Amino acid sequence: MDRTAVFPGSFDPFTLGHQSIAERALRLCGVLIIAVGSNIAKNASLPPEERRRRIAEVFAGEGRIAVAVYAGLTIDFCRQMGASLIIRGVRNADDCRSEMFLAQANRQIDPSIETILLASLPEHTGISSSAAREIIASGGNADAMLPRVKQVKFS
Repeated sequence: MDRTAVFPGSFDPFTLGHQSIAERALRLCGVLIIAVGSNIAKNASLPPEERRRRIAEVFAGEGRIAVAVYAGLTIDFCRQMGASLIIRGVRNADDCRSEMFLAQANRQIDPSIETILLASLPEHTGISSSAAREIIASGGNADAMLPRVKQVKFS
């Protein structure tokens, strides 16, 4: 399978739900680009490059996943990368409604790029970046919501 897909988001922070969507998306494409963007409606807790670095650590050694920072329209980034698919995760009906709106807008701009909505696994429906960010900002431990980074041991 030689299709390139883009999985865009602010990923502030990247959660277990995001990780699951990315891993499942690999069944649908040859290359997955996790695209770290800015959401003007959100105040980011980490700069985009730091978010990119952390996501890259999660997928270290997975040659089919690349992580990039982008600005502007997702559809323009897809064109730049030669991607024919946009992957989005949905946890509930509200997510589905807003993602459908975005998918339709992207289709009007470029009908050659398809959007695929992947439903989150049941165990991830309660996980959100907003909740993780709030827990962290309040001094709590959000580790149960966040991927573990593989530790490489050097001898």
